[in-house]
Amino acid sequence: MTKNTTRYDAIILGAGAAGMMCAAIAGQRRRSILLADHAERPGKKILISGGGRCNFTNIDTRPECFLSQNPHFAKSALKRYQPSDFLALVDDYNIAWHEKTLGQLFCDGSARQIVDMLRNECSKGGVRLSLRQIARDISHADGEFRVTFDDQTAIAPALVLATGGPSIPKLGATGFAYDIARQFGLEVITPRPALVPLKLGHAEQIFGNLTGVSAEVIARCGQTAFREAALFTHKGLSGPAILQISSYWSPGEPVTLNLVPDQQSSWLAAAKRSKPKSTLAAAFAGVLPARLAQLLAEQISEKDLAEGTLANLSDRNLKQIEDRLAAWPFMPTGTEGFSKAEVTAGGIATKELSSRTMQASLVPGLYVIGEAVDVTGWLGGYNFQWAWASGWACAQDL
Repeated sequence: MTKNTTRYDAIILGAGAAGMMCAAIAGQRRRSILLADHAERPGKKILISGGGRCNFTNIDTRPECFLSQNPHFAKSALKRYQPSDFLALVDDYNIAWHEKTLGQLFCDGSARQIVDMLRNECSKGGVRLSLRQIARDISHADGEFRVTFDDQTAIAPALVLATGGPSIPKLGATGFAYDIARQFGLEVITPRPALVPLKLGHAEQIFGNLTGVSAEVIARCGQTAFREAALFTHKGLSGPAILQISSYWSPGEPVTLNLVPDQQSSWLAAAKRSKPKSTLAAAFAGVLPARLAQLLAEQISEKDLAEGTLANLSDRNLKQIEDRLAAWPFMPTGTEGFSKAEVTAGGIATKELSSRTMQASLVPGLYVIGEAVDVTGWLGGYNFQWAWASGWACAQDL
């Protein structure tokens, strides 16, 4: 070995959530760890998450909240390292937090507190953090991995891929992990943007006039539905409900929105009895934002379903209108792509990995964790919990 070559117990590529967690745990298990990243600082996705406050876990985490070709794969890691375990670490650092909605936990202060905590945990384990390091060559022979960077070469019996997926490329995200996986013969499930806004086409461009308007809805695609806010944008649809359903959407499928999820059957007939001279737009405005109410009323009137006041409409006609509001169809033309996606769906196939250790069956000593794996969580802290759990599980085997 030359003077620029150093031997470690494990080389971890990617200093994001999963990589730092894995490095910290393995280091504290007395393993010599190199944690390398091409970025100039660690945890860049953590820093921007949750509006800068980091939605670091979800107390309702369960396997059903994750997508994968193998829906059972995440069970082992999630069971062995739970939200309460990470929360205990947060509490050890006296990081104040709060529950926002639906089990989502955020820092009261800054996401930097989570990054600083993980960096400190790495320091406790004697981890060597090496930034601005681009892996120029990776090889495997005689039971050892050799990674050549610009100014150093590292050798170890274990290599951990924790470089994530290509979502949010402005932060330096790439498909690097997939390239290395393919190099070693692992299958990659076609990556696609997830938790991403949806675009609408020319036929529905009228809804672009509602840019900035949001409403509580039930978004549905196939058999999957989420109740949260939807936001109209100049390109199409966004907001938590849309980001959630986008992970289940495929091109050519419609997305339906229940725009009046709190209204009981025959609510319009009841409105007609109480205010017969009210217009349809006025009735809608009682339960919807005014601009959305007006546009929907105009769209329905154009279909000859409604004209004039409520008194002019039969109860049957009003029921048809209710049904339409409860399942208003949109036909997305696509997503806003990886640049706007919070995470990546797909990735390195779980059938190639041990669900207990994250090690590749074909290549002993090669591990994959975090977003690089074909495991994608819902919006709301689930993907961070997968990062912590998969990183922890891997560290137990290093």
